[in-house]
Amino acid sequence: MDATGFDAWALSLAVFLPVIGALVMMLVPRAREAELKLIALISSLAALAVGVYLLFSFDYGNAGSLQFVVEKGWINAIDANYILGLDGLSMPLLILSMAIIPLCVIYSWEHIPEPGNAKAFLILILILASGMNGTFVAQDLILFFVFFEVVLLPMYFMIGVWGGENRRYASLKFFLFTLFGSALMIVSFVALYFVATGGDGSPLNTFDMQELAAARGGDLARGTQAIIFAGLFMGFGIKVPMFPFHTWLPDAHTEAPTVGSVILAAILLKLGTYGFVRIALPFLPEGAAAWAPWIGLLAVIGIIYGALGCLAQTDLKRLIAFSSVAHMGFVMLGISTLTDFGINAAVFGMVAHGIITGMLFFLAGSIKERYHTLEISRLGGLLKSAPRMGWILGISAMASLGLPGLAGFWGEFPAILSAYNPGAGLPEETFRTYMVIAAVGTVFAAGYLLWLFQRSAFGEPPPEWEGHVIADVNRYEWMAWAPLIVAMVLFGIFPNLIFGMVDDVSTRIAENIEAAVGRS
Repeated sequence: MDATGFDAWALSLAVFLPVIGALVMMLVPRAREAELKLIALISSLAALAVGVYLLFSFDYGNAGSLQFVVEKGWINAIDANYILGLDGLSMPLLILSMAIIPLCVIYSWEHIPEPGNAKAFLILILILASGMNGTFVAQDLILFFVFFEVVLLPMYFMIGVWGGENRRYASLKFFLFTLFGSALMIVSFVALYFVATGGDGSPLNTFDMQELAAARGGDLARGTQAIIFAGLFMGFGIKVPMFPFHTWLPDAHTEAPTVGSVILAAILLKLGTYGFVRIALPFLPEGAAAWAPWIGLLAVIGIIYGALGCLAQTDLKRLIAFSSVAHMGFVMLGISTLTDFGINAAVFGMVAHGIITGMLFFLAGSIKERYHTLEISRLGGLLKSAPRMGWILGISAMASLGLPGLAGFWGEFPAILSAYNPGAGLPEETFRTYMVIAAVGTVFAAGYLLWLFQRSAFGEPPPEWEGHVIADVNRYEWMAWAPLIVAMVLFGIFPNLIFGMVDDVSTRIAENIEAAVGRS
């Protein structure tokens, strides 16, 4: 049932308020930097305010069904409609996206990277915000694809213009990898339109995501589902990014400006994992069952490879980038089990990774600003020269390695545990082997994160910094970082704040996969 009153506008406002702010900024001269920053902050906070309204108005007893639904005609020639909706799967990721953007704007108040131009930089952030928010609430495949692709160009320019020395190479690599994946993804969407059938065998000919999910693959043969799933696997897998499609990520993170790295790690990577849970699993359950052992294999390879890659790094940002490959491996392992427990763990892992790794990239940017380097060997004594920043780095590192009581634990431990009893008739021995390998990966994670913290924070500052005053956390950094630190602790102590939202959706997806596989 369509929403009425303010509820009918809420999701559209959540998506488009940042773009409206960007349009207003275009009318303001570039020289009026303070006004531009204020407009960016107000528009991002306005979107967050709508998100808070949605959070408190949401019917959590009915979290498995779409709420605040908006459905309008859009492109009749291709049967594409403007359909937005919010359920327990979308809610935590939408709130994460809406919260990260104003924090990035606050951080940028005194951290606009060279070559300056706050106007263009902040406009790109707001366009990214609309694309990300829209992806999490779109309920039409063409609309989803549009929002999914909207984020590509702003991030390309953010890396290519404001990035480091190798920014052109990194931005082009990011663009080409994700564009290739998107091409395969849209081919799969079109294939679904033409071949998906309902329960009675009649063609659906629709891009409506709810209809396609309800059909559970219809009477499509397992082989056909597996082929279409392969296109989605490439499109979403590159965005995650999964091993071996990950190679664009370390370069993009290393060269991106601080805020670009935060948005990329905290939200953009989640578009891929969200696509698996929202589209690939429910639409093509038998295809998912066919691919699940291979997804699990690539996930655990990514966990070990990412951890070993971290141990080999000397650059702080590059180490954090490789840690993302490992952490997203845990998310994909949970998804590959095709169980409600695994999907719950995966969604929690998405949120936890966004909070923790976003925080780590914020820290990396501020450390580079003070030391003019990210070489770990030159960063010793941070606890002595900038003690507050050192302790924040310590808390974030502990959260990232999965210390109980912090958010990272609930993203990793349940994902590992879910592999013990996979669903949909998947081979138990295989997934239990994956479980053991993933558990070993947590030991490696402790190794590289404790090594990082020890090398950068303990002991005396290196001789080259003797006599230099290293500024500690300033007020803008406190305002940007405090909510993330609180979230790490809050979700670590009360994980059901997220699990409770997601469980109804993940249970339905898992049950539909079991029913579809059993039917065949």
